Amino acid sequence: MQELVSRRGFLRLGAAAAAGAAASSVLSACGGGSAAPAAKAQGLTIKLPAYTPLPSALTPDLPGNATGVPEGYFSYPKQLFKAVTKPPMSGGTVKIAVQTFSPPPPGRGENPAWQEVEKRLGGTADVQAVTSDDWPTKFNTMVAGGTLPDMFTYISTQGVNNLPAFVASQCTDLTALLGGDAVKDYPNLAAIPQVFWKQGIVGGKLYGIPVPRNMVGGLGFYRADMFAEAGVTDLSQISDVDRLFEVLKEVTRPKDNQWGLVTASGGVYGLSIFSQLFGAPNGWRLENGKLVHAIETEEYKAAVEYVRKLREAGIVSPGSEGFDGLKRKNEFNAGRAALVYDGLPAYLGPTGFLQTSKKIDPAADPRPITPIGPATKASLNNVVVSITMLKKSDETRAKELLRVADFFASPFGSEEYTLFNYGVEGTDFKRDDKGNPVLTEQGDRDTTVPWKMIAAPTQALFDSSSQEAVKVMHDAITKMIAVGVEDPTVGLYSPTYENKYESLFTMRTDRVTSIVAGRAPVSDLDQLVKDWRAQGGDKARAEFEEALKQSPKVG
Repeated sequence: MQELVSRRGFLRLGAAAAAGAAASSVLSACGGGSAAPAAKAQGLTIKLPAYTPLPSALTPDLPGNATGVPEGYFSYPKQLFKAVTKPPMSGGTVKIAVQTFSPPPPGRGENPAWQEVEKRLGGTADVQAVTSDDWPTKFNTMVAGGTLPDMFTYISTQGVNNLPAFVASQCTDLTALLGGDAVKDYPNLAAIPQVFWKQGIVGGKLYGIPVPRNMVGGLGFYRADMFAEAGVTDLSQISDVDRLFEVLKEVTRPKDNQWGLVTASGGVYGLSIFSQLFGAPNGWRLENGKLVHAIETEEYKAAVEYVRKLREAGIVSPGSEGFDGLKRKNEFNAGRAALVYDGLPAYLGPTGFLQTSKKIDPAADPRPITPIGPATKASLNNVVVSITMLKKSDETRAKELLRVADFFASPFGSEEYTLFNYGVEGTDFKRDDKGNPVLTEQGDRDTTVPWKMIAAPTQALFDSSSQEAVKVMHDAITKMIAVGVEDPTVGLYSPTYENKYESLFTMRTDRVTSIVAGRAPVSDLDQLVKDWRAQGGDKARAEFEEALKQSPKVG
């Protein structure tokens, strides 16, 4: 089950005071308003874009496969290839608003990489890069003010109420433009497997272009160097969660300010790690045609009890439930915690756990946690970072914007991918003695334009600092996907779940946190399930089951 990230504090149309009457008018234009969500359950009945792998231009050092295991590369290709032979635009401007996790970039006038992107694009890219903290406010303001750009990020936890009505009114329906073989007009988009496209379905139609991640969010990370001090040199030596508890207790040394687990605000004491190790569902699970939610299962209850036991045993870093993500990462990197939850993308690269921890201690050995014991079920919950929607337009303009998306989805090793990630050679990056691109000081700034958040290929594994780390990551993802579980409701629509998600989520998070923190007994979990079912869970279940009946097996 994925890390619980609270939606409280995020602005949503119909609830944002700042949007006020303007939000109400937009919602009315969208076909109802937050009080009147789309009434019917919707199944997955459309023809998804036909997966068409690109002709092989590179030979990976570690092959990927059809289950979602990515390709791995030990060095960056020296001979780049062109992924888009013709500029996707013939003049004009494309307006783009996209979420970013990087500092503001220099404007195009001082940014040779931006200038080169526009040269290859064949038009002007008017990009609004909005920080993740500011994105909810910015998105709501754009919708309420009727100023949506041509292409924009959509994140479900920071979006609108009554999503089907919103997209029908404001966005381009991509079902016919990309469904089936139609996607082959955009070869880089066609190379994205169907599992990613499911994330862009709203109300039974395709509205979103996926920005892929690597299938699994992961089980978190552990310090192999600290585990080795407890006699564990390989996770295969840990047979089950009871043995893991013993190891975490052994590495906990309060006198040395060293703990088994560091958590952070927004997560329930690392429950994301342990719910997967106990085999809890990824959201929902289908059993004999009936849906069962994670909180209704014995596996989830066992995980909650286990995490409470960790806290009671003094294994959790004191006060860390109030840490922000950066503080949590710093504690782990500094060797003050042996276990931490974070998503797999946080491992490789110059800002990842591997390189940042080794700057503190060259002997540090952070690694992804791999399945422990036979019960582990890894959640396939890291399928996309977001989706990109297109503002409603005529077919000619929509096809041009799809060519723009195809351009930004250029694959690893292409000239375009290299430009988006490293900028212009000689100015923004230089090759090291192994031929790997290394950013210059200017490149550090120029490449913060979030091109890769507009559209992207499936992610290859590469880290210029360590071939071994690429092997470790490839092996970890392989093992997790082998026991991976998808949420069977992905691509389906339940009006009750859409409308009640926030209240159900908040109820679950608050009460589970109270149980783990010792403010409520474990038996309160039974009452939580009853309340969750009565306040919308059962109705959502019935709607999802109806949607499943409408859905033939696809992709």
